[in-house]
Parts: sequence; structure tokens; C-alpha cells
Amino acid sequence: MPKATIQLETLICPSCVQKIENATKSMDGVDKDSVKVLFNSSKVKFDFDKEKVSVADVEKAITALGYVVIKSQVK
Repeated sequence: MPKATIQLETLICPSCVQKIENATKSMDGVDKDSVKVLFNSSKVKFDFDKEKVSVADVEKAITALGYVVIKSQVK
């Protein structure tokens, strides 16, 4: 299962972390147990099934919440 990291602009509060976690975990194809939103580094890390969801889909869900994606990386 591929692993992705999405770099965001600075997160300003812990509730931002919760909003992003909830949105990401609710997506079909994202491994809910792997989702980690790192407040200090403003990164979202998760594993995903590329047959069900793309990193671009997750980026869209995050930007729909009002956050700015800087870059993404898949391993």
C-alpha cells in the first residue's frame, strides 16, 4: 500500500488537526489507522489504496476545508 505525505501551510490550532483527520479518515481507500496529522510540521501522512482514491482526491478534500496544500509525496 503506497504511503503519502502532504505538506500544508502552517496549521494554527489543534482543531485544524482534528478537521483534517476526520475528513481524511472518512475517505474510501484511505487506511484510517495510518492517518497522522502532524501539527508542528503541518504534514498529513497516510497509506492509501490507489485503486480507490488518489492523493489528488485527498488534497481536494483538505483544500475544501480551507487549507492550502504546498506539495505531496508518494512512496
